[in-house]
Amino acid sequence: MSFTLAIVGRPNVGKSTLFNRLVGKKLALVDDQPGVTRDLREGEARLGDLRFTVIDTAGLEDATDNSLQGRMRRLTERAVDMADICLFMIDARTGVTPTDEIFAEILRKRADHVILGANKAEGAAADAGVLEAWNLGLGEPLRLSAEHGEGMGELLAMLMPLAEAFKDRAEQDAPETEVAVDEDGEAAPHAPTKAKPLQIAVVGRPNAGKSTLINKIIGEDRLLTGPEAGITRDSISVQTDWSGTPVRIFDTAGMRKRAKVQEKLEKLSVSDGLRAVKFAEVVVVLLDAAIPFEQQDLRIADLAEREGRAVVVAVNKWDIEDEKQEKLRDLKEAFTRLLPQLRGAPLITVSAKTGRGLERLHDAIIRAHDVWNRRVTTAQLNRWLVGMLEQHPPPAPQGKRIKLRYMTQAKTRPPGFVVMCSHPDKLPESYTRYLVNGLREDFDMPGTPIRLHMRGQGDKNPYKGKKKSTPSRLRKHLDKPVKR
Repeated sequence: MSFTLAIVGRPNVGKSTLFNRLVGKKLALVDDQPGVTRDLREGEARLGDLRFTVIDTAGLEDATDNSLQGRMRRLTERAVDMADICLFMIDARTGVTPTDEIFAEILRKRADHVILGANKAEGAAADAGVLEAWNLGLGEPLRLSAEHGEGMGELLAMLMPLAEAFKDRAEQDAPETEVAVDEDGEAAPHAPTKAKPLQIAVVGRPNAGKSTLINKIIGEDRLLTGPEAGITRDSISVQTDWSGTPVRIFDTAGMRKRAKVQEKLEKLSVSDGLRAVKFAEVVVVLLDAAIPFEQQDLRIADLAEREGRAVVVAVNKWDIEDEKQEKLRDLKEAFTRLLPQLRGAPLITVSAKTGRGLERLHDAIIRAHDVWNRRVTTAQLNRWLVGMLEQHPPPAPQGKRIKLRYMTQAKTRPPGFVVMCSHPDKLPESYTRYLVNGLREDFDMPGTPIRLHMRGQGDKNPYKGKKKSTPSRLRKHLDKPVKR
């Protein structure tokens, strides 16, 4: 999905009808009665060649208290903040109302890209309302009929140039991974800068305190928080300077067990969190001290490792923990047992509420990023390989001795190594794990994913597979009868 489009406007202007048309199915309830939609609903939209995420929102009400309408308005304003483009819909037959004017002012201040859509614009009865829409100061109104599909081509033409800009932005934001290295060259410096900040994704189960932690890091209440689980619905990135390090932090929706993920919206929120992992260099898996290392926590950490990202585990709500020493010992034991693929990854205790432990978390993230960029020379690796082979030679399956001849580092981010050997398909996985654990221990690479590939060198016989030798071909030629 290249960008996110939020459809906003007063109740009963046709937002859900347009949403259903864009996603190609009736996901949102539609009725003549206003106020049917109360929550955010996301879908995968298709318009021409464009693919994007569309959000249907509750009708904007002129209410700011804690009533249902007030809470619906705040949720809609949140959708405006997290969307790339807002489609502000009015009813062309009713014309511009005072409520439309209030929300046009809100959109001018809060949204970077606003498209004004005059819906129900089929027929001459809507002409006066379309002309009146110019007064909102949001540019030329787009005539739409969500029910009959009119104006979809014009909407596509308006979205195309914006989609290209967002595609370019996504490519710029994507971290550089699987970086090839010269055999004997020095590794390129990867120190974070303002132009290329260190990208961090904070992931975990709902209500672990992800948004509270990020608010404490940036020093302001930028992200919505509360005691309810599942407030964050979309991945939101915040750029800041954290103790002298330029960082971009992605706050993600809480990831629950798949069996509990029933709503379409929550499924999309979880997939958005997975996308945030792909945009990160370092993934902070945030646990709740009261219920750490549930199955979903393990899945999230394993996902980050499979994606090749550096991982830091942070245990939140440590300020309300009574038996701290005993709890920490149990946590470390469980971490080593349950996540052997992240052996040695830092485990930091923090309190997002009070801010304690944030400096240790910062230092652990910087160290994990350095290890992720670690470069070991070929000479060092081959000296190390000789020692590992003497200490524990590879097995000889079916009497065939496996020879490990040569080793080099092919990539960084994460570190990737290649071993040239005979019969690579016969080498058991346990021996590969032995080498990976040795690399972690001897070259100080705790926690980071390590990629180790065994590669065969082929047969040494230079004549194997070649055509018959010249003498045999010459004999065949001499045996032929000579024409006179």
